[in-house]
Amino acid sequence: MDNCIFCKIIAGDIPSDRVYEDEDMIIIRDINPQAPVHLLLIPKEHYADITCLNAERAATLGRCLNKLQDIVGNIPQLKDGFRLINNKGEFAGQTVGHMHVHILGGTAMGEGLL
Repeated sequence: MDNCIFCKIIAGDIPSDRVYEDEDMIIIRDINPQAPVHLLLIPKEHYADITCLNAERAATLGRCLNKLQDIVGNIPQLKDGFRLINNKGEFAGQTVGHMHVHILGGTAMGEGLL
C-alpha cells in the first residue's frame, strides 16, 4: 500500500532497526518502546488487521509465530519470557492499519494485561 508506513519499511524506503527478516515477515524494534524490549512482528503482506485472516494468511502468521522461539532465543532480555499483543482497530490502540504483533519483554510484566 502506498501510504502504509509498514509497507514502506518492508520495502526499505524507511529505515528501521531490523531484528529479523524472512520471506514472510520482518521484526523491527518499535520506535516508541513500551517495555525495555519492544519489537514488532510485521507480515510482509499488507492486510488491515487480525480479522482479515483467511486460510493462507493464517498459515503465514502461524509460520511467523512458530519462528519466534528461535528469534527471541537470540535476545537475552527475552529469555525469561515475553508478551504478545495484537490490536484491532483504533479503539484498541492500533495506530497503523497493517496487521502486526507487538513482542514486549525485558521486565516482569505481572498479571495485568498492560
